[in-house]
Amino acid sequence: MLHFCTLFDSNYSAKGLAMYRSLLKYCDSFHLYIFAFDDRIYDVLTFMDLQYVTVVSLNEFEDDALLSIKDTRSKGEYCWTCTSSTILYSIKKFQLPHCTYLDADLCFFSNPKVLVEEMGDKDVLITSHRYTAEFDKTATSGKYCVQFMTFKNTENGLKVLNWWRNACIDWCYGYYEDGKFGDQMYLDDWTTRFMGIHELKHLGGGVAPWNMQQYAFTKLKDKWIGLEIATGNNFELVFFHFHAMLSFQKSLIHEFYFEAYPLAAATKKQVYLPYVSILKKQFRILKHLDNEIDGIATKKLNFTWWKYVRVIRRRIINKENKYSYWIGR
Repeated sequence: MLHFCTLFDSNYSAKGLAMYRSLLKYCDSFHLYIFAFDDRIYDVLTFMDLQYVTVVSLNEFEDDALLSIKDTRSKGEYCWTCTSSTILYSIKKFQLPHCTYLDADLCFFSNPKVLVEEMGDKDVLITSHRYTAEFDKTATSGKYCVQFMTFKNTENGLKVLNWWRNACIDWCYGYYEDGKFGDQMYLDDWTTRFMGIHELKHLGGGVAPWNMQQYAFTKLKDKWIGLEIATGNNFELVFFHFHAMLSFQKSLIHEFYFEAYPLAAATKKQVYLPYVSILKKQFRILKHLDNEIDGIATKKLNFTWWKYVRVIRRRIINKENKYSYWIGR
């Protein structure tokens, strides 16, 4: 069995549920520990009673060390600060042999078991950004991405995890400073600082807007096959990281804007549109359970009549804005 943990609040809940639904579809044996970062989503998730899920409230999770620095961090920075602590809490509280942290804005397209198995007898699994050269932010955002990380309940695994937790409590902010950025750049030297670190090799783990220009995708039956354009190597897409997808809405107009990286038309159609459909469904479920919940951090747009016309026209002729989609509510 695979053991996962994730964290999100009400504003990220549709993405978190979309990630869970994709796990449910593709992973045959798992348990997910969801750390609910506000009372509203905790109540909703508890009511939903999701299969293979344990919901953990902030009251259960937060300890003195976290509470002591909470007021010094923004909401996002505090979530980053807590990432390592959610993994440690899951392993210790539930006596897990291992735990894999998942960003809430991931979506799985096949079983992640292959990724965890790749680490073999190593204690920690980390994933590289694999930036496309023109978008390389290694110097200010780090080589590795805190998106899919596995820690084993071993002496060395816990050593690395505790080191990371302590470092994040000491400093974890949303800007670059002295070789640090959030919780992420701490990972840069782990392969030399610690023993037992495995860097994921499978290209299907960690496809994201900053590296997808290197790949082309084809659907074969129910599998997505990626082609690494430079080498011609094929791989099965395991998960996609839908980083920085923003939602804007007024009345019946609801648009999703993607991070400003070049997106091939085929990738929009094959990867992004199915995810938008999943988000739309989860959003409606959440609104039905609690009309005050947002779920996708929607921002309000001040539309004029001509903007409505432009969006409707784009919909009719199927010519989407380069970085956005419109979906009806």
